[in-house]
Amino acid sequence: MRVGVCQTPEILGDVEAALAVVTDFAEQADGVDLLVFPECFLQGYSVTPEHVREFARPADLRLAMRPAVVLGMIERKDDRYYNTAAVLRDGRTVGAYRKTFLTRAEQVFTAGGDYPVFDCAGVRFGINICFDAQYPHAAAAVRRQNAQLLVLPAQNMMRRDKAPLWQHRHNELRRERVRETGMWLASADVTGSRGDSHVGLGPTCVISPTGEIVAAVPAGTVGMAVATIS
Repeated sequence: MRVGVCQTPEILGDVEAALAVVTDFAEQADGVDLLVFPECFLQGYSVTPEHVREFARPADLRLAMRPAVVLGMIERKDDRYYNTAAVLRDGRTVGAYRKTFLTRAEQVFTAGGDYPVFDCAGVRFGINICFDAQYPHAAAAVRRQNAQLLVLPAQNMMRRDKAPLWQHRHNELRRERVRETGMWLASADVTGSRGDSHVGLGPTCVISPTGEIVAAVPAGTVGMAVATIS
């Protein structure tokens, strides 16, 4: 299976613009079986109640594109909101993962409790989202279902003084998860600036079960990295 991890600009509150970015990456993804986008990318990662309530939508998405897609979004279901990664195949949602380990700032969301797995081009994968990667239990729950790949949508738009310090720490945590489980890991993140206070540097990359970064998007740039998962 060939997986493409997309490092995108941050887009807040403009679903049409976000979908245009998704479409653009899909058109570039010749030979790619699975495309991965950042956490809450569809509506933009803002955890204020006002943003979540205005832009949340059901996870039943329709996108006209060939590759399978893992797309971060803010999901509304009944009277609850979730930090969700929707899985689309043949342009339709076939399932979703809801973030289990929420940060203190994410109390507007309800935590998920299930770890679904999906098959794509002969590879089984499951999903963690961003902060989940700090907890071995979340990755282990995916591995127990015979997954070979852990997909990790993330959103590390951080204060400018903290971003350089955490840039490499993120992958140190991810290496711990792959070494524990023997899975590959494919992460997607945002880049750019949010005003004068925050910056996104990634990292967006694919890590092998031995902890080697086999493909990566350079820090601070928009782009896609592709790797073959065997």
